Amino acid sequence: MTASDAIYSALVKARAKKPVVVYMESLAASGGYYVSCGGKFLMASETTITGSIGVIIQTLNYEQLFNKVGLASVIFKSGKFKDMLNGARPITPEERELVQSFIMKTYDKFLGIVAKERNLSADLLRNTIADGRILSGKDAFENKLIDGLGELDDAFAKARQLGNAPEAKVVKYGPPFSLSRFLRIFGETDSKIELQLPKQLIPQLESGRAYFLPSYYAP
Repeated sequence: MTASDAIYSALVKARAKKPVVVYMESLAASGGYYVSCGGKFLMASETTITGSIGVIIQTLNYEQLFNKVGLASVIFKSGKFKDMLNGARPITPEERELVQSFIMKTYDKFLGIVAKERNLSADLLRNTIADGRILSGKDAFENKLIDGLGELDDAFAKARQLGNAPEAKVVKYGPPFSLSRFLRIFGETDSKIELQLPKQLIPQLESGRAYFLPSYYAP
């Protein structure tokens, strides 16, 4: 969540100097939407996944597993809250209250940015679409979370319009030159085979850290 806030702040600074158009491709939810709020004009396709306005902290309780295998967690700590997400024991009511308070304060910051940038009521958002649900680009447009629907070329056209630069060219950045990539053009292949699973199938949350929710839609 801190990274999302830092990128959002950088976009706001850029927006003060020139128009910033944000285009959401397949996914810009949770922290991705937080970042997008820094733009002057937000655009998505109808099938984009966005929204997911909320905050989550996740941990595991493995106390019963430890009991089955005869393991015990031994903790030395300087204060009662120092191991408050220790999965080897139940969470106390005080710890639960503290973590929930942290979650809600962070959520209020996220919600406040959305309300300010989109000129919407924070209370209305809190009681409707800002409950962690995801939205399609079409739904986001209907709920005023974005400014327009279209494809990437439409976003380029909008940037030219807002920048008063109708003849501006689009510059795309790609990976730097490498000899291995160059040789593959001529039929050279690597003997190593790599299998990369989609991020949606790999656990994204680290225990004890705060994230914009949900993990399987996080950027």
